[in-house]
Amino acid sequence: MTVSIPERYTDLLGREKKAFAYLALVRSDGSPQVTPIWFDFDGAHFIFNTARGRVKDRIMHRHPKVAFVITDPDNPYRYMQVNGQIEDETEEGAADMIRSLNVKYHGNPNYNIPPGQVRVTYKVLAERISTM
Repeated sequence: MTVSIPERYTDLLGREKKAFAYLALVRSDGSPQVTPIWFDFDGAHFIFNTARGRVKDRIMHRHPKVAFVITDPDNPYRYMQVNGQIEDETEEGAADMIRSLNVKYHGNPNYNIPPGQVRVTYKVLAERISTM
């Protein structure tokens, strides 16, 4: 089931807004983990990218349910809360994806990937969206 995004909030998803997502996950001991992250939106999926082995990668790899908030950088009281399901996880093209996100957030593709670091991209399908 595809959830629609209220039109007056679609600007938060555009590359010109540079909004951050705050990804909330639950660790295996039950404690919360919240991380500000870069994201993209392909019209159907929210796209996250991280390094293989990081806390958020380990949690998302094990538990495909996620929640995150996207705040308006111009008005932090305006936000979109998303609950969703990870539909895809891949290392293929992930280095290019982090470079694309670097273009969105910093205006250039020069993202330094340390030797040996493996990037991974997650695609999340929204199941519930609420706005404020």
